[in-house]
Amino acid sequence: MSQDSGNQVTAVARGRRGSPSDLVLAATYLLLSAGMIFLSVESSIVTPLWPMLLLTAGGVATLAVRHQFPLAAFVASLVLALASFAFGSGAEAILAVALLYRAGLILRAGTAWLWLAAATLVDAIGAALLVNRLHNGPPLLGLSPRVGVPDLATEWLNFFLLLAAAALIATLLGVNVGHRRRHVAALVDRAEQLRLERDQRASIAVAEERERIAREMHDVIAHSLSVMIALADGAEAAAVRKPEESRAAIGRVAETGRRTLGEVRRLLGRVRGDEGPGEVPQPGVAQVPGLIDEFRDAGLPVSLELSGSLPDDPALGLTIYRIVQESLTNALRHARGVREVLVRLSLGDTVEILVEDASEAAATSTDPGRGLLGIRERAALYDGEVQSGPRDGGGWRVHVHLPVRSGEK
Repeated sequence: MSQDSGNQVTAVARGRRGSPSDLVLAATYLLLSAGMIFLSVESSIVTPLWPMLLLTAGGVATLAVRHQFPLAAFVASLVLALASFAFGSGAEAILAVALLYRAGLILRAGTAWLWLAAATLVDAIGAALLVNRLHNGPPLLGLSPRVGVPDLATEWLNFFLLLAAAALIATLLGVNVGHRRRHVAALVDRAEQLRLERDQRASIAVAEERERIAREMHDVIAHSLSVMIALADGAEAAAVRKPEESRAAIGRVAETGRRTLGEVRRLLGRVRGDEGPGEVPQPGVAQVPGLIDEFRDAGLPVSLELSGSLPDDPALGLTIYRIVQESLTNALRHARGVREVLVRLSLGDTVEILVEDASEAAATSTDPGRGLLGIRERAALYDGEVQSGPRDGGGWRVHVHLPVRSGEK
């Protein structure tokens, strides 16, 4: 039996303890035993009562332990039935029938049929005991032994078929009801598993969305603050000698701040789940030239080479935009004495993104930084490859290769 089936059987066995069916069985057995004893007492033929009283006590004990020790209780019921056929009233046979029903209810069908085979063997012996008792005594229910030459084989067959039919019907009912209950329990368990899997998938989706939003937030804020700092530094340097350029730089700082605030609000709206139709559109490849202009205004000498057709997939376009943005942000923040920055985008069956700057030799560092980690995470979404490191002669180079799946071009 599988572990799940075993758990279901245990649940059935324990969950039904003390149920109304237990009370009905106990009451039926006690009433039947009491009726048999009364008939024996009222009979004109003396019938020993002590065997019936002992058998009744044994039957009550069997009922009391049938939940905790079902196999032992079943064996005890078979022994009590044989003793009852030989010396009692025969009422104990109901115990074996009830336990056969329970076997079909809580056990595998194969085990229940083995119990039925054992009960059938006992039925054959019990039928022989009843035939012998009817003709040779002791008296059964105050009836006198039969006289004459009986057809013992026919009488035995009649008793055997009656007992075997009761056992077979009880087993079939138990197996059928038990199968239906286990099937319902399996359906309930499966529904619970599906619910847990659905909740788990929802939790994973929320975590992934939060990670994506955190990545977006980092890219937006890091880029905007870097540009704003560069513009502010330029405005401060030109404040005295070139006031017009200083005022223009300050205006671009304010414009960058307002745009950044709008993007941050959009991202926070996604966290709260209150984004609406008025949401600011996500940037894509078409917005890369404008991004290049921003960095030029911030003092970064950037040139763009773009070839191929724009991708139809907005997510892919956003990924390309953010990779270029983060690469240029790193150049603006970390490179010293930048002479030139080249951005080359090649769009087709594969997307090639190259951002390299000619600057002073970069300081060695084992920390890749959150920006490069974000680039690798974005590329991994498309099974892409990222190569980054210092260039010969000074500067830094970031090369990203993104395979384009069908439907993303």
